[in-house]
Amino acid sequence: MAKKEAPLDYLRQFIPDVSAPLILEYLNRYKVHLTITRERKSVLGDYRHATHANNHRISINGSLNKYSFLITLIHELAHLVTFMEHGNQVQSHGKEWKQMYRKMLEEFLRLKVFPEDIVAALKKNLHDLPASSCADEHLMRILKKYDKNPGGLMLVEQIAEGASFSLDDGRVFRKGKKLRKRFQCVELSTGKLYLFSAIYEVKPVAAQNLSR
Repeated sequence: MAKKEAPLDYLRQFIPDVSAPLILEYLNRYKVHLTITRERKSVLGDYRHATHANNHRISINGSLNKYSFLITLIHELAHLVTFMEHGNQVQSHGKEWKQMYRKMLEEFLRLKVFPEDIVAALKKNLHDLPASSCADEHLMRILKKYDKNPGGLMLVEQIAEGASFSLDDGRVFRKGKKLRKRFQCVELSTGKLYLFSAIYEVKPVAAQNLSR
């Protein structure tokens, strides 16, 4: 099953326990239909506003660690509350959303939900929050420290220049030089060049495996 509905108590498996009462309060107050999905590489979570036929809907990647899951859920709840207050009259990640997201993050920071390194990373950008936590590479590096990291995955920036790595789809790349914030890498089977984020997760490939 690609998705499964998440009873409110079931959510406690995905977030720090101390955050559960406040999260459950938000979900109940706004009658949120929450879905926990399998991993999606392109998006950590999303929000769809209520219609005459459906409640507010939020989906979050179930593969995220508890701190990443909570931050992503707060991000999407901020979209919901911003929509309730302003409708479609404001930009998706405009100042109104940033103000709401900051206000909600501060609520959870007061609960002492996060470890100190995550707290410091969050506070660093509270004055001007990025549209996605993925856009905050410093925060993402810290959050990834709390991943269980199945399968020996590494960040692209941790791969040595000239070494190879593979993606989930089996394609293999050789890492090249850094161009501004991304690394230029060549796909070995086609010779095509691609740019990878420094914090994209990949699987290292040993040189001897390439010659087989």
